[in-house]
Amino acid sequence: MPRLTSYVGRAEGHSVTSTPRSGVVVSEEQIASLPGGVDICYQTFGDPAGDPLLLVMGLGGPMTWWDPDFCALLAEHNFFAIRYDNRDVGRSSRVDGRIRRGSIARSYAGLRAKPPYTLEDMAGDGFGLLDHLGVGAAHVVGISMGGMIAQTMALQCPDRVRSLTSIMSTTGRRSVGWQDPRLLPLLLARRSKSREHYIAASARLWKIIGSPLYPDTTETVRERAGETWDRGFSAAGAARQMAAVVAQPNRSRALRSLRMPSLVIHGLSDRMVHVSGGRATSHSIPGAELLLIDGMGHDVPRDLHETFAEAIRRTADRPPVAGAPYSTRATSSSSASRR
Repeated sequence: MPRLTSYVGRAEGHSVTSTPRSGVVVSEEQIASLPGGVDICYQTFGDPAGDPLLLVMGLGGPMTWWDPDFCALLAEHNFFAIRYDNRDVGRSSRVDGRIRRGSIARSYAGLRAKPPYTLEDMAGDGFGLLDHLGVGAAHVVGISMGGMIAQTMALQCPDRVRSLTSIMSTTGRRSVGWQDPRLLPLLLARRSKSREHYIAASARLWKIIGSPLYPDTTETVRERAGETWDRGFSAAGAARQMAAVVAQPNRSRALRSLRMPSLVIHGLSDRMVHVSGGRATSHSIPGAELLLIDGMGHDVPRDLHETFAEAIRRTADRPPVAGAPYSTRATSSSSASRR
C-alpha cells in the first residue's frame, strides 16, 4: 500500500445528560477503581453501541482538555467516546513519589533515572478502564504524552487497539520531536501556589505553544486554566508524569510491528513537540497516514475539530495493514488534499 501524506465496550447504569450538540448522550463523571489500586475518573459521550474510542490526554492535562463539543462530534461520527483523567491529574488518584526539578533537568540531558511509574503503567490504566467498561478492544487516540501512551498500548496489546491515532507526539527517540529550548524554564518553573499564579503561568505558556493561525482568546485560555486548577491540579503529579515521559524508551523499531490502521497528526508550528516527532512516528508505523496542519501548534483548535473527527473516522474504517508503510498537508483552511 502506498504511503499517504496529507498536509493540512459497553457501559451500563450511567446517569446521563445531553450536550447542546445534537442531543448527544453524555454520562456523569464516574470513577473506575482499577486492580492496581489506581482510581480513574472518566466520562463517556454517545451511544454505548457505537465504536469505543479511548481519548488519552497529555502531560498535566485533565480530561476536560478534550473539548466536550469535540467529544460530542466524535459521537456523531458513530464513536462511543471515553475521556478520562490520567493518574496524578484531575479527579484520578495521586501516586507517591517525589520528583526534584534538578533530576528532570538531568534526565533531559540524558542521565536517566527511574521514575515513580512509567508510560507502560499509564497504558495499563487505559486498558484497566476499558476492562471496567467491558470493552475488549477500542480505537485509541492520544495527544502529546497521551500519544506516547496510545503507542505503548498498541505495542503492549495490539489485539485490543482497533486503530491508533497519535497527535502531536513522538516515538521516544531523542533526536526527533524535541522541544523549543526556550520552553524548558517555563516547564521547570517553581510550582504555582495559588489559582491566579497558575492561570497567569498557563497563559504565558499557551501564548507560546498555541496555534498561531488558530489562536485562543486570552479569556478562553484563562478559563481553561482556572477549570484545570479547580479540578485538582497537582504540580507534583505533573512532575511525576514528566519523569515518565523523559524515561520512555525509543519505540521506533518496535512500532514497525504494528498492523492496525494508524493516523499521525501534527502541527507544522508545534514548539512543544517538533514536527519531526510526528514524521518519525508515521515512518515507523506501517501504513500510517500522516496529516500535517499548517499553522497548528500544540493544541486542538476548535476550527480543526471537524478535520480531526473525519480523519479519525476514516482511520477507524480502514482495514489492518498487510504490507509496507503508507504517507494524507492540511492547509490553514483545514482542507486535506491527497496525492
